[in-house]
Amino acid sequence: MTEAPFATGSLPAPPPRPPGLFVEQPLAPPSERGQAELGPLPATLEAIVQIAHTRNYSDVHLGVGEEPRFRHRGDMIRTGWPVTDTVVFRDWLREMLSPAQIDAFLRDKEFDGSHAFPFVRVRINLLDTLRGPGMVLRLIPQVIPTIEELHLPEVLKTLAERPKGMMLVTGPTGSGKSTTLAAIIDHINRTMKRHVLTIEDPIEFVHQSNNSLIRQREVGAHTKLFKAALRAALREDPDVILIGEIRDQETLATAIEASQTGHLVFGTLHTNSAVRTVERVLGMYPPQEQESIRRAVSESLLAVIAQGLIKTTDGRRAGYFDLLINSDACRDYIMRGELDEIEDIMGRSAFEGMVTANQSLADLVQKGRVEPENAIALSLRPAELSQVLRGRN
Repeated sequence: MTEAPFATGSLPAPPPRPPGLFVEQPLAPPSERGQAELGPLPATLEAIVQIAHTRNYSDVHLGVGEEPRFRHRGDMIRTGWPVTDTVVFRDWLREMLSPAQIDAFLRDKEFDGSHAFPFVRVRINLLDTLRGPGMVLRLIPQVIPTIEELHLPEVLKTLAERPKGMMLVTGPTGSGKSTTLAAIIDHINRTMKRHVLTIEDPIEFVHQSNNSLIRQREVGAHTKLFKAALRAALREDPDVILIGEIRDQETLATAIEASQTGHLVFGTLHTNSAVRTVERVLGMYPPQEQESIRRAVSESLLAVIAQGLIKTTDGRRAGYFDLLINSDACRDYIMRGELDEIEDIMGRSAFEGMVTANQSLADLVQKGRVEPENAIALSLRPAELSQVLRGRN
């Protein structure tokens, strides 16, 4: 008897292949087609992840009907391994997930989770596609990098030592938000005596309590509902609360409440500049509540750090930052809803630790770490950055 694709459920057969779609074509040498020299396909998923870990690849991309690939410093790297079939993909899933988790994926067509191999932890995302199911595994370093090692703004240490308030870390997917937050929590853990409570979906970096007590909760594994865990957190005597992502008005309201009642709150959003982050936060509320939310945000917000990653001249990647610190002047503009004025304040407030993305990018170019055209391509104000770089030549 032929074994079903999944013992815990049925996996839909992939659609018929369009003529010629999977026809073997002559291949250029590996070096010319972005392919790593990896040898034959390993027998297990763990061995595939081990290769990624050894070579410092950031992600593993696997899917039915696709050649396995890795991501390395922003680029997708081909493996030259055979196209994955349903049986192989099923075996890979079984290495990480329980039958109930596999059933949940088959039912919902989406799944987020995490798994710890002996040598590295991975964040799991499963998805269904035209060709069949796929997965993306993000490798999470076991050793948490420090603020210094990440070249983060030094003012983050001062902000992490504040007794209360809300700090937002923002940026697109893959920009290093989780790593930045992990470094900040690690700084608190090593240098202060706090109770840190995290609510994550899923848990990525694992912290061991040091001078601080750290308790990490994963949605689905340790709590059923994100909002229930966040509301309960206020009764669990924390000094610091880390919210994996502020997704809606209810989460934001609870975060603001926590920051106003003696807690230091960290959260993330998917925005690409500090000022736009404030705009997004205010936009979660209807017009009739704008005055009250502007007052609440102006009083509770400590800082917003929007970050991105850019390729460097040595083939690596560096972070660049758009850092807003809620000074008295910024607070006043938030109260009035005049957010465009804040960008100008950031540009001339380096003495307070602020920096704009263009200033950060221009500094990387000036140091010879980044090519000017790459910096301009990523800038939200490319004309302004072009003028600054011309003035420095």
